[in-house]
Amino acid sequence: MIFLNLLIKPLALFGIDATVQNRVGAAEYGLYFSLLNVSVILNMLLDLGINNYTVKSIAQHPDEAKTYFGKIISFRLLLFGFYVLLSIVFALIVGYDSKQLFLLFLLCISQFLIMTTAYCRSHFAGFHFFKYDALMSVLDRTLLILFGGAVLFIPQLGFKISIELFIYIQMLCYGITTAVALFLLLKHVERPFFQWNLPFSFSVVKKSLPYALLVVLMLLYTRIDGVMLERIHPNGAYESGIYAQGFRLLDALFMFGMIFANLLFPLFSRQLKESKESIIDLLSNAGNLLMGGSILIVFVAITNGYYLLRLVYDHATEAVPAFQWLMLGFLAICMNFIFGTLLTANGNLRFLNWSSFVGILINVIINLFLIPKYGAPGAAFTAFITQSFISVLQFVYCMRLFNIKINWMLVLRYTILIISLISIRYIFKSNSYVLMIQILSGTLLLFLLSFIQFNNLKSLLIKNV
Repeated sequence: MIFLNLLIKPLALFGIDATVQNRVGAAEYGLYFSLLNVSVILNMLLDLGINNYTVKSIAQHPDEAKTYFGKIISFRLLLFGFYVLLSIVFALIVGYDSKQLFLLFLLCISQFLIMTTAYCRSHFAGFHFFKYDALMSVLDRTLLILFGGAVLFIPQLGFKISIELFIYIQMLCYGITTAVALFLLLKHVERPFFQWNLPFSFSVVKKSLPYALLVVLMLLYTRIDGVMLERIHPNGAYESGIYAQGFRLLDALFMFGMIFANLLFPLFSRQLKESKESIIDLLSNAGNLLMGGSILIVFVAITNGYYLLRLVYDHATEAVPAFQWLMLGFLAICMNFIFGTLLTANGNLRFLNWSSFVGILINVIINLFLIPKYGAPGAAFTAFITQSFISVLQFVYCMRLFNIKINWMLVLRYTILIISLISIRYIFKSNSYVLMIQILSGTLLLFLLSFIQFNNLKSLLIKNV
């Protein structure tokens, strides 16, 4: 799953999505980026925490959970109508015009398809059908590469790319993916497929509301930056486009981290059901792999920011400061993937919701001061501060809750890795060579410092899958 996503999603983001931004311009893409963030922030109305609840329920009670699908999928159609209505009302309040409202409506349809696929994938994860989950995690992006690549790079087809056409292509890819996911899942759930059972649906929603609140709070403090940039900066659409340039690699890494978290969630849930003490090995091995790999990626990206952005964008200079702050924030995001996933599996949702709420306050307040003056770099710095605050809270809470001791030898290994990556950058001057030297030496250090231990991971997965 991780290999497929490392192969496909960066190609979709940097080969297709970034090319679209280069063709249509930063301002037009910035508006799209803002509308996309609005649709993503409100898409919790399509889920209400049902996906996370489903993964945990199926992992712990697979036979009982098989009966849920037909009832929930029908209820989600009702949620879609409410989601579209609220999205339009929100757009009218913040002042979007008729064209922007239409684009937002199309993006809402795409979000419905995405969340329906995600609901199918929650069953795959709960049943431990990881091959199906891996296929669904890359199918939409694979189709985007094929269809979007044809439109962008085959001029004989006669298409001129625009944001509207790009959104239509995305909708087509999401629709096909949803259809395939439903087809694969139908043989593993009880029929009839559609069942209108509102009392049952509301009972599940009641149980999953803490998950829903957590999702919306997390989306707010991770996605509201792009919306605020476009709305409150004097040159908002352009600044939002600059922010999107730096955000794109973070988005690719975020999707990779989410795959890791989605894999860990059912494993954490199953082990916590047996014994809290047995969670330490899985936490340690998964944490070393994710944090070690993220440190390598982040410090290579930060120390080669302009060079990397110039490979993708026609105009990259202005995006470098925002890009560097966003990359630093990814380290905190990875900590959230590990410890936040553990706390979610353990049912500590009250703490997660309160910490996320405080994170939103910090994010909005700092953004109100920094965005008007500093634009995209100010929003990126705010994102770094917010993510760091949340990650420290979750880390400290987990240390106390599970009686985890600080491993100072591990801290030393992290320090050696970071210093080595930074030192290599300033010893060598040529961007083309230093990038490869950093990656190769950093990868070697991951093995030498025991961040990657395939035997331990294999034994843990065999034990739990």
